[in-house]
Formats: sequence, C-alpha cells, structure tokens
Amino acid sequence: MLDLKNIAVTHDWLLEYAGAERVLEELLHVLGKKTKVYTTVFDGKDLPFLQDHEVVESFISKLPFGRSHSHYRKYLPIMPLAVEQWDMSEYDIVISSNYAVAKGIICHPDQLHISYVHSPIRYAWDMQYQYLDEADLDKGIKGWIAKYLLHKIRLWDVRTANQVDNFIANSHFIKRRIAKVYRREAKVIYPPVDINGFKLNKDKDDFYCTVSRLVPYKKTSMIIRAFNQMPNKKLYVIGGGPDLEEMKKMAGPNVEVLGFQPQDKMVEYMRNARAFIYAAKEDFGIVPLEAQACGTPVIAFGEGGLSETVVPWLGNGQADVPTGILYNNQTAKDLVNAVTLFEGNQNVFDSEAIREHAEFFGPERFRYEIQGYIENSWESFQSSIV
Repeated sequence: MLDLKNIAVTHDWLLEYAGAERVLEELLHVLGKKTKVYTTVFDGKDLPFLQDHEVVESFISKLPFGRSHSHYRKYLPIMPLAVEQWDMSEYDIVISSNYAVAKGIICHPDQLHISYVHSPIRYAWDMQYQYLDEADLDKGIKGWIAKYLLHKIRLWDVRTANQVDNFIANSHFIKRRIAKVYRREAKVIYPPVDINGFKLNKDKDDFYCTVSRLVPYKKTSMIIRAFNQMPNKKLYVIGGGPDLEEMKKMAGPNVEVLGFQPQDKMVEYMRNARAFIYAAKEDFGIVPLEAQACGTPVIAFGEGGLSETVVPWLGNGQADVPTGILYNNQTAKDLVNAVTLFEGNQNVFDSEAIREHAEFFGPERFRYEIQGYIENSWESFQSSIV
C-alpha cells in the first residue's frame, strides 16, 4: 500500500461497470479505501466496489436527466466546465482515469498529476466522422453545431494535456494516439483482466460466439453477415444495446442473437466456443482476453489493442505460441477467410498455452506496475521541486 495520505482520483462518469471502471477498481485497491473519487455523474447500483469510498459528483448530476444513462452525454459540452470546479488543492497526487474530460482538473505546481488514458476523446478526434454519421449529425444546422462543439472540445483537450505531469496509456496503440494528439510520451500499463473469473476449458463445442455491446462501431452486423454466408457454422451473439432488434432481424437460421446474458451464462458460452469472434478496433480489448483465459482462440480484426493481446498464427515455423487469427479488414469476406483459415489449422491452437498467455494480463501484474509507477513518479517529482 502506498504510504501517501493525500491522493485523489478523477473519473469521467460512473454509471456502469465497463473496462475503464475495472481499471478504477484495481487502482483504488492499490491506493486504499479512503481514496476520494471525483466524477461528473454517479450511479452506484452497479458499482459496489465504490461503497468504501467518498464519491464527489459535479453539478451536472443535479441537472435534468443528469444521471440518466441515455441522456448524460448530452451534457458533454459543459463537462469541461464541471471538472474545472473541483478544488483539488489539498492533494499531493491526483490520478485521472480519462477517456473524455477527467484529466481537465486544475492542479497547482506542487501537485503531481498522473493521467491514465483509456483513449483521447474518441468522438472528438479520429472517430469524429464515424460518430457524426452514426448520430445523424453529419449535415444540416445540427451538424454544424455538433462540429463546432467538437472543435471547442479538441482545443480544450489539448490545452489540458499541458496540466498533466505523467501520462499512462492502456496500450501501445493508445500511446501512439497520445503522441499524435498531445505530443507527449506515455508509459504503457495494460489494464487488469479478471483471469480468475474465467476458467480453462479444453473440450470445445462446435459453435462460435461473440460478446459486445450492440452499437455500430463494434461491427457486430459484419460478423452476422459473414456467418450468414457460412450456414453450416453456428454463431451465438451476446450483448445488449440499441442495435439489438436490427441484429435479430438480419441474423440467418444459424445465427442466434441472445441479447444481454448474466455473467455465468456468458462465461459458459466463451468457455465452450470453438473460437471467439471479434470485429471492433479496440483501444485495448478486455473481452477477447477473457475468452483467451478460457483457453478459447480468438478470431479478430488485427488493428488497435488486439494486435497486442492476440498472438496471431502466422504459419508453420513461428516462434510464438499462437492464440488466434487476426484479419486485416473489417469486411465479411475477410472474416469468412479467417474462419476458414482457423478451421484448417485448428490443431495448432493449444488451450492451456492460450490460458497461460492471458494470465500475464491479470490484476496482480497491474497492481504491481501501477504502484511502482506512482511511487517512482512521486519520488522524481519531489526531487524536481526546488
């Protein structure tokens, strides 16, 4: 445990338990129960790990529908103002868990600000055009307003990067994004994966599965189109989201869209699947590693964080033990070819070796690395103060 009394953590918003919240949970495990957490809006019913922590919300939580899971993002244009209202002056160290606005806090020169970046604001930078298109904001007066607001957010995002002393990236992919957007170096510390919650299973059934939130950028529709072209191969699609009914309508007889499933049911599908299918370009990608923790090979799009967490089969004679197949383009044709390649070489994938690879990304490794990094950063920061 860190021997520091005055540490606080900021987090963009706390409304669901997703990848960023898993990182926050393990970070608070290292920092201790009394660590205070600042966030724009908070709904604790799905976040029991915060019950021993004081959570400070911004004024947005008091605005109409401020805590609504479906409406809070509408307040994004004023979230920079909200986080700048927090008085952080009493803390020695502030750690921001950031993928939107959490790093925008104001610190004085004698405070150390470390920012763990899950991603620079996706919909303000390289995913802006996709975001505007999917939100039907790529034209008309609403489109011009949205583009102007995103322009202002980009300016604020770059300016507030200067208030961060040290950056941590959740992958080398995000490290490159940080260098591109902020012109800053970052230390890579991979997020923690709950390896123990996913047990090894060597006896696989004759089906494939995919798990993700059903939103456009996850490309689940592309996966379904690919398996519609392979009617002799069974696919289970797990996950909820706004595109659920559309996915059900487009699914062929061999594709079953199950919607949201309890954790134990989801794990059973992942443990028993012949392979796990994934199509999104992820910042890191925790779910494919959970599949590998089950000893299940992964067939995934080969860009983004998954290029760092899946060891691809490259053909005979490769030195590394493969844990999956990576394809080059987010098209149904490429996925069909990848599944065909996998089935023709399935004997090269060893479930125990796949599980062993996933174990590297467990929470113990994250705790050790993040604690050491904070301690070393604080020591260097103190020695630099004249």
